[in-house]
Amino acid sequence: MPYGTPTQDSALSKPVTIHTLRNMKAKGEKFVTVALYDAPMSAMAQKSGVEVLLVGDSLGMTVLGYDSTIPVTMEQMIYHVEAVRRGNDKSLIMGDMPFMTYATPEEALRNATRIMQAGAHMVKIEGGEWLAETVRMLSERGIPVCAHLGLTPQSVYKFGGFRVQGRGDKQAQKILSDAKLLDDAGADLLVLECVPVTLGKAITDAVSMPTIGIGAGAETDAQVLVINDILGLTEKPPKFSKNFLVEAEDIPGALRKYVSDVKSGTFPGEAHIF
Repeated sequence: MPYGTPTQDSALSKPVTIHTLRNMKAKGEKFVTVALYDAPMSAMAQKSGVEVLLVGDSLGMTVLGYDSTIPVTMEQMIYHVEAVRRGNDKSLIMGDMPFMTYATPEEALRNATRIMQAGAHMVKIEGGEWLAETVRMLSERGIPVCAHLGLTPQSVYKFGGFRVQGRGDKQAQKILSDAKLLDDAGADLLVLECVPVTLGKAITDAVSMPTIGIGAGAETDAQVLVINDILGLTEKPPKFSKNFLVEAEDIPGALRKYVSDVKSGTFPGEAHIF
């Protein structure tokens, strides 16, 4: 049995799959995603009813002390995917593919294989139209893909900082077009980061795959926050985040509060959107 895996007291009655999430989108039911990096927190998330776990390359900044996600390596990602998998046997686990590990379809296939063999159920990659061929190839070979549009942190130096994307009509239309192309190519999920709420809704309505918002408004099919932000551990938290620990007695309570607020539509509120 994986480390710390809850048995009878799990809030998730059975393993979450892509089919589960598509059914939730069809029914208008919100699902919850948390980015985290270790086995004990992974087990706690399962007990709290978190459907999707993202082992994000955000660990470069939240755990390893880098000033961006760019230095994160495949070996570091594999280490943390393995840890998260040991703590959880119900949530769907996504593993980020680090900077420049999917620059070509062949590289993507080789490195996605390693992430999947470490215990992930899906890989996540950042980028738009240029990734359509890669998404199609991975999907055809049985590797589920979560795409990521809007503010893509691996492109932070190209953007000139962590800036909201899609505010102008031209840029918004490009992100919407990319989302449709990736949907058609076979992507199974889509993270939308730091885009205006109107764009988040337009993309969610336009694609068949479920969308996961972070600073993208309340109209996406799900929300994701980094565990450090949920627990108030970030010195300068981003606008889209919220410290749920101040409203709870302990860490499990903070996770349950986050889950409850996402599913009820309470979070994100006006203070957390663009």
